[in-house]
Amino acid sequence: MADLIAQRLKTIKPSPTLAVVKRAAELKAEGRDVIGLGAGEPDFNTPDFIIEAAYEAAKAGQTKYTAVDGTPALKQAIIAKFKRDNNLTYTADQVTVGSGGKQVLYNALMATLNQGDEVIIPAPYWVSYPDMTVLAEGVPVIVECPESNGFRLRPQDLEAAITPKTKWVILNSPSNPTGAAYSEAELKALAEVLLRHPHVYIMSDDIYEHLVYDDFKFTTIAQVEPKLYDRVLTCNGASKAYAMTGWRIGYAAGPKEIIKAISNIQSHSTSNPCSISQAAAVAALNGDQSFLKDWCATYKRRRDRVVGLLNEAEGITCQTPEGAFYVYASCAGVIGKITPGGKVINTDEDFVTYLLDHVGVAAVHGAAFGLSPYFRISYATSDAALEKACALIKDACAQLKLPGAAAACA
Repeated sequence: MADLIAQRLKTIKPSPTLAVVKRAAELKAEGRDVIGLGAGEPDFNTPDFIIEAAYEAAKAGQTKYTAVDGTPALKQAIIAKFKRDNNLTYTADQVTVGSGGKQVLYNALMATLNQGDEVIIPAPYWVSYPDMTVLAEGVPVIVECPESNGFRLRPQDLEAAITPKTKWVILNSPSNPTGAAYSEAELKALAEVLLRHPHVYIMSDDIYEHLVYDDFKFTTIAQVEPKLYDRVLTCNGASKAYAMTGWRIGYAAGPKEIIKAISNIQSHSTSNPCSISQAAAVAALNGDQSFLKDWCATYKRRRDRVVGLLNEAEGITCQTPEGAFYVYASCAGVIGKITPGGKVINTDEDFVTYLLDHVGVAAVHGAAFGLSPYFRISYATSDAALEKACALIKDACAQLKLPGAAAACA
């Protein structure tokens, strides 16, 4: 039995964000009052016109296998989306569809990485980037992007990280976990570095493209620098913008050779994405997009309220992000303090454990995203839940004591 599990799995851990969601659900099942702020999932329902399209597709018999990498109708909808939203032109053989954005990213790394190839990953990063790289026998090269840099990769830091072994750099804008987004000028500066290194490919994870606030203008790197067009895999999906997390539709467009390789891998794993979900995604991409404006207004209101409330908590500071539906708050001011139960908060993981155990608020610790001491909160939940959660966090922070003060109280 000792040799049953593959050695490669010893180098990775289960997704920390999913682990938080699971733990919160377990506590709720035990009767605990828990507010879950760990999941990156819109609380809106999938729009009715999308659900109706899926229903009609099922009734029409669209319940069979499809082409491995997407139906012609969905590929055409994706091509139209890229042209409409990003001024990028692709053909059907430059587009692939997978069972969620995560599968598309995973397939791309599996299709392109050889043992020892390096992938530059700015930190804070989405939790799966490094583990996906390792599973594909690549080497994650983590570049810290501190809060003082707006949690964004600087050109000079990108330049310093590139080596002859670099295969990819991953850009995620707006970012999970920080919500930080790159302006057109910032992407242009990164592109200037990448133009000097023609062996480096760019994976642009744009899954939060439509969730930007305060008149921020979203752009993607292949749009900003057309000279990089043949080296960029632009990745997106239906999950976040259209509240379709459970439908599992992700897609990407880029070099034909990479797209073909991704399809080959997928043909031996899941084969095609769900046929009904593909029909729903066609409706989502081709349909009326006006509801996104209303959703973004709601997210912005929640963001502003959460940032304001967290900044009132003792020891917590929080920047205002440009997009997505997360805040990445610093808990540096609580490190070293002592809980009412006598435990020392040594790490951000200690802090989120304290929040969950003491006041029933589930968040994700910053170490999971590669930069401490922070914690991530998703504000894609109800206003009432956010108000209550922030009040509980504020109360929990007020109950922490400095070591000397705790000793004096004892």
